[in-house]
Amino acid sequence: MPALDFSLQLASDATDIPELAQFKRWVRAALRVDTSLTIRIVDAAEGQQLNAAYRGKNYATNVLTFPLTEEPVLIGDIVICAPVVAKEAIEQGKPLLAHYAHMTVHGVLHLHGYDHEVDAQAELMEAMEIAVMQKLGFANPYAE
Repeated sequence: MPALDFSLQLASDATDIPELAQFKRWVRAALRVDTSLTIRIVDAAEGQQLNAAYRGKNYATNVLTFPLTEEPVLIGDIVICAPVVAKEAIEQGKPLLAHYAHMTVHGVLHLHGYDHEVDAQAELMEAMEIAVMQKLGFANPYAE
């Protein structure tokens, strides 16, 4: 099992954020190499600011991934926007915990270099997400 140096930063007023141990479990399930990772849970204002600054999109998004280095250890940050994740979970009829798990796995796979901008890459990434989520005991996050 890859080594994990992990920290969780809570910068959100949300009261329904998963526990540190849950995030660690989800991260470990998607890891392939030794990793140093920080997950920061933010509110909409910070999520919007980061998405505008780094992606040129002026709205808060569910998850942003910032890889810092790939070798010899994967180092990076993942930002998850609590109100966006909560809203999406309701809209998609998913348990909030499952959606947080999915956004965490999705972010870790981005950290590993996977992307979903090209169809073939998106299919691979989604298949990996589905497999990891099922391994964690969650339903397919892409099922209707």
